[in-house]
Amino acid sequence: MIRKSTEIRQAQIKKAVLDIISEEGLHSISSRNVAKRVGITDGAIFRHFKSKPAILKSIMDDVKSGLLADLRAIASDDGNPESRLYRFLSTNIKYLMQNRGIAILLYSEAAHLNYKELRNQLHSVLSEQKSLISKIIRDGMKGGNWKKSVNIDDAAILYMGILIIFNVKLFMAGKDVAVDNYCKRMFNLMEEVLK
Repeated sequence: MIRKSTEIRQAQIKKAVLDIISEEGLHSISSRNVAKRVGITDGAIFRHFKSKPAILKSIMDDVKSGLLADLRAIASDDGNPESRLYRFLSTNIKYLMQNRGIAILLYSEAAHLNYKELRNQLHSVLSEQKSLISKIIRDGMKGGNWKKSVNIDDAAILYMGILIIFNVKLFMAGKDVAVDNYCKRMFNLMEEVLK
């Protein structure tokens, strides 16, 4: 058997964890199941990660360096607010689609297993997302694209709810979620609220 680098194995382990969650549920995560998916022994997992919380922290770090970096770029763009809102939404939804299981894992683990650091990281990610969407909404109001009477905080919370509902749809519908259609419908909903 060819030994792979730690970086490759870590990526495989994280993907296996997310795949197991999206396909079988949280209850099926075990070192045995993860190792089987990756093609390594149970003990080999812990050569690449010290603990289960270390795996979860690494997944959260991926969210910060991947998704949040993309969302920051969209929010700071000086383009049309409507276009930025749609790109922001579709980038978020497509990330969740490509990384199935991530929301279930992070919310459940943070809430139920009492990993304080993970909860803090999750809070940080959600706060930043809310702040970034608020910036886009505020820019649209300043530019006259959207009415100023809408409460920005409420609109941002509505946006965050769209992501949560998408995760429920993913869980319930499996692979039969029409992402582009969902993004268009939710963008239209946001526009109706903002105009």
